[in-house]
Amino acid sequence: MSDRLEQSKALANEHRIAILEWLANPWDHFSHQVTGDPREIGVCVTLLTEKLGMAQPTVSRHLELLRRADFLTVKRIGKWAFFKRNEAGIAAYKDWLNDSL
Repeated sequence: MSDRLEQSKALANEHRIAILEWLANPWDHFSHQVTGDPREIGVCVTLLTEKLGMAQPTVSRHLELLRRADFLTVKRIGKWAFFKRNEAGIAAYKDWLNDSL
């Protein structure tokens, strides 16, 4: 139950919700990523930082909370980190929510 509580807390922030929404259709928001297709490798932290208009450490903290909640996966390429939605983790949370309420 505490894992589900942590997941719920991860969703209790408008910036984290926006990140999940953008990453649902990354090409619509980050097609200008030059490193690779954001649908395949994920979106670079730098682009998420620019879109949110926040400091990189703050964005990294949001991303880490979503990753720990199993809503995101991270792929490292060199010194860069690319984030994608973890659709299986999101679906499991939705199922739990539907079954619990």
